Amino acid sequence: MYKLKNLVDTHLHLYDDTYDENRDEIIKQINKKLDFIVNISCDYETSLSCIEYANNNDKMFATIGYHPCDISKYDEDKMKELINISKNNNKIVAIGEIGLDYHWMNDPIEVQKEGFKKQIELAIENDLPIVIHTREALEDTLEIVKSYPKLKGIMHCYPGSYEEVLPILDRFYVGVGGTVTFKNNKIGHEMVEKMPIDRIVIETDSPYLTPVPFRGKPNNPVYVEYVVNKIAEIKNMDVEEVKRITTENAKKVYGICIK
Repeated sequence: MYKLKNLVDTHLHLYDDTYDENRDEIIKQINKKLDFIVNISCDYETSLSCIEYANNNDKMFATIGYHPCDISKYDEDKMKELINISKNNNKIVAIGEIGLDYHWMNDPIEVQKEGFKKQIELAIENDLPIVIHTREALEDTLEIVKSYPKLKGIMHCYPGSYEEVLPILDRFYVGVGGTVTFKNNKIGHEMVEKMPIDRIVIETDSPYLTPVPFRGKPNNPVYVEYVVNKIAEIKNMDVEEVKRITTENAKKVYGICIK
């Protein structure tokens, strides 16, 4: 009988061309070491890729949607197509990653906000959580989220303080990834220390944001173990308990039923 490992990756990009040379090996490692992973989309094409991976692997789930750096590609007909697919496919578990990115500024702020809100409204209409990307735009992101009280989901790679996210913690989880292992990440360490463990989910953002001791190399979904270990150290908790609780959190937010 398959024994659960209580170790999951709630946010990665398996379709990224970084994995063109070793994707099959990465998938083998996922199947061996993790309970499940969630492939996160950035546009229409990557949404289809995420769905294909999910359809072909029991341990993989998918999101659909347009990243703020790709919001110029937003196509309402294509998004409706993806939503329609999701209605008949329980492997599609969220809309994301969506949000605001004021670092790259590929599109004007108002265009980003409009695209963010459109996808939020689709998520609420279809009872799906969202996965939020926010970079140098936390204040505006939280303002928008607070204006939709029925909205739920994950703050991916959350960059702020515990106090800033507290008003939405009743319906949002905080994604913690490889940056928590960085020695100089004092804000992240303090946030994790204060954050209730039942509001944290574990992620890698592979192939990006690789944790210590592999920093500088492409990330790998199985490196979530290093994230868990660091969280356990910061919160003075048993590693297995951190694994168990954060895995249950991931199941709850995404509506995934794996026993």
